[in-house]
Amino acid sequence: GNLETRYWEMPAKAKSKVAATAVKKATELLRTYIPAGKASPSPPLGPSLGQRGLNIGSFCKQFNERTKDIKEGIPVPTRININYVDRSFTFFFTTPPASYFLKAAAGAEKGSQTPGHEVVGKVSLRHIYEIAKVKKQDAIMARVPLKGLCKTIIGSARSMGIKVIR
Repeated sequence: GNLETRYWEMPAKAKSKVAATAVKKATELLRTYIPAGKASPSPPLGPSLGQRGLNIGSFCKQFNERTKDIKEGIPVPTRININYVDRSFTFFFTTPPASYFLKAAAGAEKGSQTPGHEVVGKVSLRHIYEIAKVKKQDAIMARVPLKGLCKTIIGSARSMGIKVIR
């Protein structure tokens, strides 16, 4: 008989197994930040790739090779497309987050615990403009006007406790 007729005759434990295999996706998108040139099988990256059945060594080697032109240690937003059918993967990355550039420009170790009350650093509008030009290279930001991108980055700076000087 076919699966539908047999499904109702199965014990509860077997039913949950059938349901679980039917739900499992063929692909998944994993979004993460990985330091440029420093992908390694150690936590947190190794386990998150390993539990998805990927070849961790292969991924690390490819990632480090493709990020060798970026200054080492810079956090790179990475999207990993995982194909569970043949356990293959593709990945692409975008420019580092605006918060990274803002902290570097302001000379701040980290953002303020109380933004609006405590100022951790200062950046000029020229810094904001330069950060916006870098972020504009991302495919997602291609259609965003530079002025709008600058306003977004100024908002990020404010929320981190970084003062923008005109």
